[in-house]
Amino acid sequence: MPGLLAEIAAGERAGSAGYVIACFGDPGLDAARELARGPVVGIAEAAMRTACYLGRGFSVVTSLARTIGRAEDLAEHYGVARFCRGVRACEIPVLELEDPASGVRERITEECRRAVAEDGSDAIVLGCAGMAELCAHVSAAVGVPVVDGVAAATRTVESLVALGLRTGDRGEFARPPAKPYTGLLRDFRL
Repeated sequence: MPGLLAEIAAGERAGSAGYVIACFGDPGLDAARELARGPVVGIAEAAMRTACYLGRGFSVVTSLARTIGRAEDLAEHYGVARFCRGVRACEIPVLELEDPASGVRERITEECRRAVAEDGSDAIVLGCAGMAELCAHVSAAVGVPVVDGVAAATRTVESLVALGLRTGDRGEFARPPAKPYTGLLRDFRL
């Protein structure tokens, strides 16, 4: 997370209008919102909220089973758990998503088919930024809307910026008070 916060701090110095956290675990999202004046949107939050507009229930299809608990926790945290009908894993490591010869497209598509049939989902959320390029293919093959969190988060940030909205500066997302940093963050500066 120190790298993420350093990028947000650098973006603030450069005058960035908004940010997307392109990892489905939305790591460091709240901390990033404390540092950023413009909106910060994580791809899991954007994808799940978008899926709620598209039907009565969605399933998340993610890369590895070890991420299922985090996706379920995020659905609860974002207030959309009642719409999340299931979280499924394809057991595909993230770096393998880049290898078209590995059959990942077919494996992900088949898991999405199972989600629609077994979970009764009206939409699918792709649970990894590395799956973004598969969105149109999977949607055509499965017959339900498929949400790519990277695109959803990017459009959300663009919309919030166009509306002139910024991250609130009171309460939890207020800028943290000045303090010395130690350990991994010792070289971090706001």
